[in-house]
Amino acid sequence: MPTLRDVLLDRTGLGPEQVEWLHLLVGDWQLLSDLSFADLVLWVPDREGGWIAAAHVRPTTGPMVFVEDMVGLHQENTQRPGITQAYADRRIVREGEPRWREAMPIREEAIPVVREGHPIAVLTRHTNLSTMRTPSRLEVTYLATADALARMVAAGDFPTAGAPTGRRRGAPRVGDGVIRLDVAGAVTYASPNAVSAVHRLGHGGEVVGARLEQLVTGAVREQEPVDETLGMVLTGREPWRTEVQNRGVSVTFRAIPLSETGQRTGALVLLRDVSELRRRERELLTKDATIREIHHRVKNNLQTVAALLRLQSRRMTDPQARLALDEAVRRVGTIALVHETLSQGFDETVDFDEIAVRALQAAVEVATRDAPVSGRHTGSFGRLRAEDATALAMVMAELVHNAVEHGLAAVGGSVTVDARRGSDGADELLTVTVSDDGVGLPEGFDEATSGLGVQIVTSLVQDLRGSITWSAAKPRGTCVRFVARLRSVRGE
Repeated sequence: MPTLRDVLLDRTGLGPEQVEWLHLLVGDWQLLSDLSFADLVLWVPDREGGWIAAAHVRPTTGPMVFVEDMVGLHQENTQRPGITQAYADRRIVREGEPRWREAMPIREEAIPVVREGHPIAVLTRHTNLSTMRTPSRLEVTYLATADALARMVAAGDFPTAGAPTGRRRGAPRVGDGVIRLDVAGAVTYASPNAVSAVHRLGHGGEVVGARLEQLVTGAVREQEPVDETLGMVLTGREPWRTEVQNRGVSVTFRAIPLSETGQRTGALVLLRDVSELRRRERELLTKDATIREIHHRVKNNLQTVAALLRLQSRRMTDPQARLALDEAVRRVGTIALVHETLSQGFDETVDFDEIAVRALQAAVEVATRDAPVSGRHTGSFGRLRAEDATALAMVMAELVHNAVEHGLAAVGGSVTVDARRGSDGADELLTVTVSDDGVGLPEGFDEATSGLGVQIVTSLVQDLRGSITWSAAKPRGTCVRFVARLRSVRGE
């Protein structure tokens, strides 16, 4: 199924500014669909001389007309005379007789989409007349407001560049609450949900007939600070959005100024009680802060352990015992590095490339000074879950340390860490290659009988549900390659 961008770029000759205008319109047209109780279809002229449906939206406030998706449908000019007429005359065209579709009478209107005085597309509005009855005041207000917005689309006054759209998180929709203002900012209509939201803010009187700005600011006076844009939104003068908090209640307001022939006639204000949403956001922020603090404390504790081991190492007279404690300090430091990175993020995933670079640099810096050693990192590890990151950091640190300590310490050279992401069906794979140009593997090397470092690596690779191979590099050196099966970063 093609997307709006696919249709506009592949099937039409519209310029970048015109394409952006249509994206703005589609970003906000759920509002018009809900107010109209109708399906909307965006038609654009294609390169073949006809019309192609670039986007389709259904109302959330009433029955739909088209069950199937209209995007990609091609129509000739003769099949859609109303669209052609609306585009040519730059005016709204309503067909005289309803069309019948699956025993449903459908009223269709064609609304030209105008930008800077030039038509660039046509919006068709499809209303199911079989469900029509004597309209309530809410429905009359919704339909009148929808007609006003349709005329603004035809005049090039809607959408508004830079204005917030209904797709943003927490943005109010028609079903959340609607208020209609006159030019002076007085409320001429308020839906039941809108009245309830205003009352929860602290206003106990009538809403209709009052100035929205006065009743909201009066309810929150001497309470929490209010947004400096509040007045412009509550009077409907600017197409902005703001949020008001009072008595533990949070209500977001969005204003859409309405105009006719360039003159402001009032405004539509959408509002939504987002108290529960904000409460959950605060809970998540508290949870994230707690998790980061835990990682920070674990990192500090590990660094304390490393410091104690380092002090103990200095008191040891046995070289083997001192070496063993130094190895323990290095391994504890590697785990602490992962927790330090996690303490700086906002979730339980890390960008492992940063850890890899720091671990590689640390291993190179402690290499024997008599033989220069350099390190290089290629490819990308990407983001990893904390569980995988800790094990992977240990494996990589051990392999790099072995390459520097045993392969390059005497002769010098370079060690390279290469990481590649891939997939194997449902599993995500990570292939890491650690290679050096040092003295190579010792004769008779057997990982099963090797030292503690190799045993740690083998065990951790098994924890990562992976495999590891050791081989000689050409023309000299060692190449270690392991494959790990990663947990999904989405926690699935």
